Amino acid sequence: MISFPKITQEKLLQRLAHPGKKVRMVLDTDTYNEIDDQFAVVYALKSPEQLQIEAFYAAPFHNELSDGPADGMEKSYRELQKISALLPEMSGIPVYRGSTGYLSGAETPQESDAARNLVERAMASPEDDPLYVVAIGAITNVASAILLEPRIIEKIVVVWLGGHSLPWPDTKEFNLAQDLHASRTVLNCGVPLVLIPCMGVTSHLLTTLSEVREFVKDQGEIGKYLYETYENCAKDHFAYSRVIWDIATIAYLINESWLPNELVHSPILSEDFRYSFDASRHFIRYIHFVRRDRVFKDFFTKLGS
Repeated sequence: MISFPKITQEKLLQRLAHPGKKVRMVLDTDTYNEIDDQFAVVYALKSPEQLQIEAFYAAPFHNELSDGPADGMEKSYRELQKISALLPEMSGIPVYRGSTGYLSGAETPQESDAARNLVERAMASPEDDPLYVVAIGAITNVASAILLEPRIIEKIVVVWLGGHSLPWPDTKEFNLAQDLHASRTVLNCGVPLVLIPCMGVTSHLLTTLSEVREFVKDQGEIGKYLYETYENCAKDHFAYSRVIWDIATIAYLINESWLPNELVHSPILSEDFRYSFDASRHFIRYIHFVRRDRVFKDFFTKLGS
């Protein structure tokens, strides 16, 4: 049985406090799955005063856009390369292939270049400068790295867009539900975790084609690409809006006040994707709201500059 290091509550609460300074981060993303990943990648790269991006990891996904998790990961890897060709800020930042499948058991990691690189970067991190692991897809790569080298939980802070809000009737959200074992690993192992839910929280991050046309389309090649990506996501944009979920993770690291939050005990995830609660469990930081206008104003401003 894998034994995870136990972080003292004092150190855990310190890690769960907002950094309030520029952070080193890696971004784990199923970039081809949804249009919001592209927005998050660009937002992160356009925020060099707050974020130092060390690597990108392609995450697996499986839906109508892929033949399986391996195909989803490979398409995400190629999508990251496509963005790199359009955005000079991404030049020189390595992109790693992630898992080709989901965890087959609670203690069975998926080997990948991404997981191994995360272990290496985390273990090299100074005690006073943890690596922020921002995950906006299935949490397979991150959980695999933790299972491969449990000591990294003392070296990282995970910021994950996954699940629904705690009061929601269930938490069968795409990122969380794809890999139950990985999701449980991250919730159970004691790693410092900032959990950013979808329905009820980041579901406020709606935008429309007209807004994207006005504030994104003319901002260089990458603006044109984001606009076309948004335009192609629906056949009819009449009275239509779409949630750009993933930018919430980037916005949290930039300005905590835009995403009001609290400390809660890490929820217990059931087989049928529901949360239960035990006040003896370790704390995580839980985002319970997002100030939509503040986030989009910052994104549009940075894209324009």
